[in-house]
Amino acid sequence: MRVMKVRVDTDRCTGHGVCESIRADVFEVGDDGMVHLLNEEFTADMRPQLEEAVAECPTQALRLED
Repeated sequence: MRVMKVRVDTDRCTGHGVCESIRADVFEVGDDGMVHLLNEEFTADMRPQLEEAVAECPTQALRLED
């Protein structure tokens, strides 16, 4: 099973919450105004929605790594 990881660039994140609206089980905007990951590793079946979250991030703060 291949595992992917999501990286958050905390210098770019401004807490818009677009990623959270796509996958609330993965992303959460905290009280600090930054997105936090609720999981660290993801499986291939999650890829389409993770790619959508990365693509839709208005500040390009997310990156998907294989």
